[in-house]
Amino acid sequence: MEQRIGQIVQAMETATAADKCHSCGCFHDAVAVLVASDLVAPLAKPLTAARRALRPREADCKGCATCWPADILNVMAELGHLPAGVGCGMVVEGHRDAWPRRPGDYRVLRHPAPVAVCTLHSRPLVDAIAALAPPGLAIVGSLQTENLGIEHLVENVVANPHIRFLVVCGADTKTRVGHLPGQSLLALARGGIDGGGRIRGARGVRPVLQNLTHLAVDHFRDQIQVVDRRGLAAADGVVEMIRELASHDPGPVAVVPPARNDAHVIRAEPPAEVILDPAGYVVIYADRIRRLLVAEHYHNDGALRTVVEGDSAVAVMATLLRERLVSRLDHSAYLSRELTRAEHALRDGHDYIQDRAPSG
Repeated sequence: MEQRIGQIVQAMETATAADKCHSCGCFHDAVAVLVASDLVAPLAKPLTAARRALRPREADCKGCATCWPADILNVMAELGHLPAGVGCGMVVEGHRDAWPRRPGDYRVLRHPAPVAVCTLHSRPLVDAIAALAPPGLAIVGSLQTENLGIEHLVENVVANPHIRFLVVCGADTKTRVGHLPGQSLLALARGGIDGGGRIRGARGVRPVLQNLTHLAVDHFRDQIQVVDRRGLAAADGVVEMIRELASHDPGPVAVVPPARNDAHVIRAEPPAEVILDPAGYVVIYADRIRRLLVAEHYHNDGALRTVVEGDSAVAVMATLLRERLVSRLDHSAYLSRELTRAEHALRDGHDYIQDRAPSG
């Protein structure tokens, strides 16, 4: 019991110190539950600090990857001190990280809400709408491509049975670019995909959804009413539409099918040992006077053999590979990271030291 109380205190103190939590509904709800519980006495000091830190609620849940208030409620549930019906809006089937399932350029507001918004190429509109945090909004994000981007969007939508409307707004990519994700998304809602996964009626460069099941696409079309407001770039106008649609929420769908074709997921682990590249090693410098990246290539006996200079990480890395000065994939990945850091240092006027953790 004492250890569990300590976990609650630690989570409360972390959330109290985090400015983003002060206006989040998760923290508001966790504090309210604690105040009403019989744990209020042993938690009096951190609870007082938490209540002082609270600001007016901006969103029911901001969708943070790590949610300390949710950890508080989880511990309280394990201790039997969580009232019936209390929970985090982001919890899906008991697992907080179950939704959204795929990464992307989006902001999560509230899992049980019925409206999703896609701002297409208008990235600043995502933050503007999220800041207004209308209660009916589940998720808002941009969309750049007519294949992988739409795949991620569909998978995230069908993973949440509460979402029943999708507002497509903002500006589509220029016709000359050729991707046309907005036109492709609307074509998907109208006609689905053919036997090869191509979106019927889509005019993009490659509107082929290779990584979604046909069942998921059909379910998406049945679950979601797509509202075409392309060109609308005013956040308050989108929010008004969200409120209107939410007032007609038909409720969650009953079944959520697997959305994605099977893919092998591997948990990344650090290498067990460092293996020298037989081709030698590279020392990287950021020459601030000449505004150049310098890569000195040494044989493993310490003899300097080649110096590669360039104005971009891509150019220097491509030359190292072309000249066969790098032979191992892990060495190539490491050098690409370090060259990118050095390029950023040149651009921003910062010092660069190879292998040193970046500051700030």
